[in-house]
Amino acid sequence: MIVEGRGFVRKAMRLWVPLALFMIFTLFPFYWMVITSLKPNAELYSRKVSPLIVYHPTLKHFVDLLSETNFLLWTWNTMLVAVISTAISLIFGVMLAYPLARMKFAGGGLIAFTIAATYLVPQPLLFIPMADLINRMQLGDTLTAVILTYPTMLVPFCAWLLLGYFKTVPIELEDAARIDGATRFQTMYRIFLPLCTPGFISAGIFAFTLSQNEFLYALIFLTSTDVRTVPVGAISELIRGDVFYWGQLMAAALLGSIPVAVIYSFFVEHYVAGLTSGSVKA
Repeated sequence: MIVEGRGFVRKAMRLWVPLALFMIFTLFPFYWMVITSLKPNAELYSRKVSPLIVYHPTLKHFVDLLSETNFLLWTWNTMLVAVISTAISLIFGVMLAYPLARMKFAGGGLIAFTIAATYLVPQPLLFIPMADLINRMQLGDTLTAVILTYPTMLVPFCAWLLLGYFKTVPIELEDAARIDGATRFQTMYRIFLPLCTPGFISAGIFAFTLSQNEFLYALIFLTSTDVRTVPVGAISELIRGDVFYWGQLMAAALLGSIPVAVIYSFFVEHYVAGLTSGSVKA
């Protein structure tokens, strides 16, 4: 019994204690966000009450956010931009990754390296030429501006991720499909994409998340309140000079994170497999 007790203690010390500490460290920002959005202003700005406890929870910040700002419109704009940008990025990412993975041609390796290098270029170095192009096309202060600029950073990552997955598909499957009369497009659509579903979903979730949370391009190109996305709208409308409306800011952050949380909950298994799996089973 003593040996079993010691084994249980060792297991707890090695597994459960580190896991509990990691969960506390990971979930604490979300806990802080929730309690801040539920606190009345009297508790929120008082130093006499514990900052980690809500004594009189209220939904006033949520009501004010929905009634006094264009949060619902910002949410619609964010979802519209994220969905279209993700679709464009996945389509072009697949079209770029497939030939690099399966077709041999001069300069293929250089193009693959360029794709990876393009993704590593910092956004602050690109927004000036991007802004110049958007102004020349007279797309400033429209959702089209960010819909066209987001894929410039999403396509390289999607192509890079899918490139590795396409290379793991056995060459025999492609040869069999081509012998049966399938075209390159049919082979890509019917063979590669079903086998590389985890990678495709991983690229889609990443592209959607980045499009939804992107701030720099949205701040530069979207100036009217009617076309802003949630990150820019919340910061612009709820921070006025040196006054921070923390309750409404946290409420906006909490509501804005719900779509991504729902998507992750549905595709978490495919997402993890897409990031960790090194092979595709035929």
